Amino acid sequence: MRTIANSYFAQYEVKKSVFIAHLSPMSEFESVREKLKAQHPKAAHIVWAYRYLNEFDQIVENGSDDGEPKGTSAQPILNVLRGLELVNAAVLIVRYFGGVKLGTGGLVRAYGTAAKSVLGEAELLVYLAKELFCFSCKYTFVQRAEYVLNKLGVAFEDRSFEAEEVAWRVLVTQEQKEELLRFLEEITLR
Repeated sequence: MRTIANSYFAQYEVKKSVFIAHLSPMSEFESVREKLKAQHPKAAHIVWAYRYLNEFDQIVENGSDDGEPKGTSAQPILNVLRGLELVNAAVLIVRYFGGVKLGTGGLVRAYGTAAKSVLGEAELLVYLAKELFCFSCKYTFVQRAEYVLNKLGVAFEDRSFEAEEVAWRVLVTQEQKEELLRFLEEITLR
């Protein structure tokens, strides 16, 4: 599976209809959708589709044709996302009608092409499942813990300074978790 870290934009035109495609991380979907509605009040349609992993690591998909004939717009976008095995990402496409009807086949091709064009701009990253990992260490090991976390590329979600120790909450891959467990074993033996 793959995912993205940033937002991307591309434009596609066919028979005077303009398709403005936006690709964003799932965490930004609602804000991007609201922004597009505000920026493009005269657009004929704002079609969207997304795929994300829920808390059970199941893929959740959804889309909206926003008034386009059923199955002609969100479905082709979803098919592009599926084809690239993209998760935790959303594609939103603003359409300005150019006066020439595209027909159902033309709409399917246009929305699919617009989605492919914005994904062609994107830097796709390998998706790595992460889990919340909590640990604590004595104050004497805080600098070493920070060093290990930085070395592994782990950003901590939260840490709290208790009376005797520091409690950490971090998001880690399985590999990072194993390295942290080795570090914790090493400092507890001292």
